[in-house]
Amino acid sequence: MKTLIALLAGTLALASLATPVLPLRAQAPPAAPPVQTPSAAGAPAPAPPAPTGPIVYRLSFPEPQHRWMQVEATFSGLTQPTLELRMSRSSPGRYSLHEFAKNVYDVHAFGAAGAEIPTTRPDPSGWNVSGFGASVTVKYKVYGDRIDGTYLSIDDTHAHINMPAAIMWARGLELQPVRIILTQPPNAYWGVASQLRPGGRQAELAAPNLQYLMDSPLEFGGGSLKEFEVGDRHFRLAVHHLGTEAELDAFAEDVRTIVEQEGFIYGEYPEYEPGYYIFLADYLPWANGDGMEHRNSTVITASGSLAHDRLRLLDTVAHEFFHGWNVERIRPAGLEPFDFDRANMSDLLWLAEGFTQYYGPLVLRRAQIVDLPRTLNTFTGLIGSVALSPAHLERSAVEMSRMAPFTDGGRPIDRTNWPRTFISYYPFGGAIALALDLTLRDRSDSSVSLDDFMQAMWRKYGKPGGARPGYVDHPYTLADAEATLAEVSGDRAFARDFFARYIAGHEVADYARLLGRAGLVLRKRNPGRAWLGDLRFDASGGALTVATLVGQDWPVYAAGLEQDDRLRGLDGQAVASAADVDAVLAKHKPGERIAIAFADRSGHAKEGQVLLVEDPAIEAVPAELSGTPLTPAQRAFRDRWLGPK
Repeated sequence: MKTLIALLAGTLALASLATPVLPLRAQAPPAAPPVQTPSAAGAPAPAPPAPTGPIVYRLSFPEPQHRWMQVEATFSGLTQPTLELRMSRSSPGRYSLHEFAKNVYDVHAFGAAGAEIPTTRPDPSGWNVSGFGASVTVKYKVYGDRIDGTYLSIDDTHAHINMPAAIMWARGLELQPVRIILTQPPNAYWGVASQLRPGGRQAELAAPNLQYLMDSPLEFGGGSLKEFEVGDRHFRLAVHHLGTEAELDAFAEDVRTIVEQEGFIYGEYPEYEPGYYIFLADYLPWANGDGMEHRNSTVITASGSLAHDRLRLLDTVAHEFFHGWNVERIRPAGLEPFDFDRANMSDLLWLAEGFTQYYGPLVLRRAQIVDLPRTLNTFTGLIGSVALSPAHLERSAVEMSRMAPFTDGGRPIDRTNWPRTFISYYPFGGAIALALDLTLRDRSDSSVSLDDFMQAMWRKYGKPGGARPGYVDHPYTLADAEATLAEVSGDRAFARDFFARYIAGHEVADYARLLGRAGLVLRKRNPGRAWLGDLRFDASGGALTVATLVGQDWPVYAAGLEQDDRLRGLDGQAVASAADVDAVLAKHKPGERIAIAFADRSGHAKEGQVLLVEDPAIEAVPAELSGTPLTPAQRAFRDRWLGPK
C-alpha cells in the first residue's frame, strides 16, 4: 500500500476557515435520513418522526473553572402532545449503566411564546413537557469533572464532551437531524475537534440522527494537531498534552505506522463519513486512563506523558483504532441499534473486545514498536488469565460476555466472588484469538490466519455498511461468526468443534504446542518454587489480614483460609508480613506439607495443613534463548505471524 504522510502541527483554533482541526465552512443542512427499519437482532426501530426542523443544541461555558456547561436545546415543528425528554443511561462502547441524569440540574422548559412550562419526572432519567405548542426549548446545566471516554469534563482549558453525558434527547425524534452550536467561554478562544460534520456556519456542527450524535465525542479547547494520509484516507491526531512538539511528532509517526499495519490486516480502510478519522487524545495529569471507540474517531485519555508512557499510550491507540472495523462496523447484533435507556448486553464481546485485545499488541510488534519479549509477556498474560483461573470452568466466553453490564465500569457495593467465577472478556477473548490464529496457521502451514477470518467478517458484515450514518445494517450473530470460520478454514466440522470447546465450552487450548510451531517455549516462570496461592495481605493494625478472595485451586483453600482471615503462623513460625510468608516458603519444596494457623474474621482460632504445590506462573520465551536451536521452519512461521506486513 502506498503511503503518503504529511504531519502538520497546529493549535486547535476556530479563527480560520482553513484550520486543519475542523473546516467550519458553510454547508447545506443535512438531508433527512431514510426511515429506519428493524435491525437483524429484531430490536424495535424508532417510529418515523413527524416533519420537524433540526434539533438545535447550544452549548455554552459561562464559568468553565467551576466545571459545568449550560445547554439549551430547541425542538421545533412538534405535533405530539407530550415531549418525552431523556438523559441517557448508557453510552456507546460501554455496556453497563452510568445514569448521566445524576449530573443534570436547573432544568427549565419554555414554549414557542417564551413562557416557562412545568416539567414532570416520570423516572430519574426523564422529563416530560406538555402544552407547549409547536416547539419547546429546554435549558439546563450539567456538571462534569472526569476526563475519560464515558463522561463529561469542563475546565478553563477545554470541554471534553461525551454526548450521552451531556445531551438531553427526545423520544420519537431519534431520526431527526441535529445541529450543535458552540459558544466560546469568556476571554477564551477555543478550537474544536470531532467526527461531527461542519454545520451551516462557524462554530456549528451537525449530525444526521441521534445514533450518530451520541457516537460522536467532541473536544473544544486548546491543543495540537497532526495530520497524515495512508493511501487515500486522511487521519487526524488532536492532542491535549503538556509535552513538547518534538515528542508529539515522534508519537504521531508511531500512530501512522499502527494505522498502516492495521490497514494491511483488513486489506482496506472503512469509508469515514466526515472524510477523515480523528484520534482525540487527552494526556494530562488529571485525566483518567481510558480508550473509547467510535465510528470515525476514538477518545484516548491517560494521566501519563508522551515521553514516559509512550508504549502504554500506543497500545491503547492500536486497540481503539482496530475497533473502527471490529465493533463499530463488524457489529454484534446485541449492540445494534444501541439503546440509550438500558444496559446493552452481547454474547460476542469475546470477539468484539477480546479479538481487539489480541490485535493491539500484535500490531505493535508487526509495526516494530515493541520487541519480542514484551509481546510474549503480553500473550503470556492472556494465556494465564484463562489457563490459570478456575473461573473458566464456571462461565464460558459467551457467558463472560454477558457479564459486561455488571463489570464494565459498574461499581457494586456488595462483595462478589468474581475472582473465582469471572474472567474479563478482554483477556479471555484475547486468549481465544491467540489460539485461533495459531491453530489456523498450524493447520494451513501459515496460508490461513486470523487475519483472513477478520477480513471475511469485514466483507460480510462490516463493509456492506448501511444507508443511514450511525447505523449498521448487517450485524452478526454467534452463528454467523461460526459460519465465517467454517468458510475461512474450509472445514465446517473444525469450526463447530472450536466454538463448542473454547467459546461455548470450558476447555483451554494447548498453547504450549501451538507456540512451539513458532519456536516459542511455554514454561513455568518459577520452577521448583513452593506456592500456597496468590495471597495479598493488609498488614495494618498489627495483623496480617488476607486482602483477596481465596481461589478454590489454591492450596490454602482446602485449609479453610478466606478473605478477612488473619494469618498468624506457617510451619510453626509466627508471620507478621508478606516477607515472613515468603521466607517460610523459601525453605520448602512443592509436595511438602506445612502447618497453618489463622483466625477467622470472627476471631476464632483455626489450624490446618497446607500441601504446597509448584508456582503455576508461566512465561513464553524464544526457543533459542532456552537452549533449543530455532529451526528454519519455526523462524518462517514466527516471521509470518509476528513480522511486519
